Amino acid sequence: MKVDATVVRLVADLAQLHLDPADLEEQINSMNRILGLVESMNAVNTDGVQPMANPLDATQRLREDVVTETDQSEQFQSIAPETEDRLYLVPRYVE
Repeated sequence: MKVDATVVRLVADLAQLHLDPADLEEQINSMNRILGLVESMNAVNTDGVQPMANPLDATQRLREDVVTETDQSEQFQSIAPETEDRLYLVPRYVE
């Protein structure tokens, strides 16, 4: 696909961008270079190549799921203005 002034104006309009007429030629060239790169990438033979989610094939290191802090809920509940059944009660602001 070859980009021309009509396409650039349409894309700018759809993206709600102001396009300075002095920059029109530069935008046409930039979009054509990008599409040229995409075309060359599409021309690469990828038969037999397995798709991958991560080019580094990294895995997330996870820590062991253990409790590391003491339960302080009683202390926090004791200083709260109002609690009920281990829940904090707050004034109602929305009717």
